[in-house]
Amino acid sequence: MRIYDRDLTGTASAESGRSQETQKADRDATAASSQSGGTPSDRVELSSGLATVSRALAAYGSDRANKVQQLTAQVQSGSYSPSSLSISQGMVANALGGGAS
Repeated sequence: MRIYDRDLTGTASAESGRSQETQKADRDATAASSQSGGTPSDRVELSSGLATVSRALAAYGSDRANKVQQLTAQVQSGSYSPSSLSISQGMVANALGGGAS
């Protein structure tokens, strides 16, 4: 039994053509860079905003670590008594995909 699917065949041949075009473009770019001295012209510059984001993440991590230490101390001393309402709201929000607030 043979099944002929024109859409599948058309898509496969179109993708094959695109793949060949991409490979040709890569070869042409490689040849051009080797003829022009071989040094690539790509470069990356990171803005000062990255430093700001990095500092913010570090501060968040530090604040979170302090909070965890405080909660650990409360649990170990037996003084930790969470609100059952907050727990149930967090569980429902997490189950619904909204995460805990």
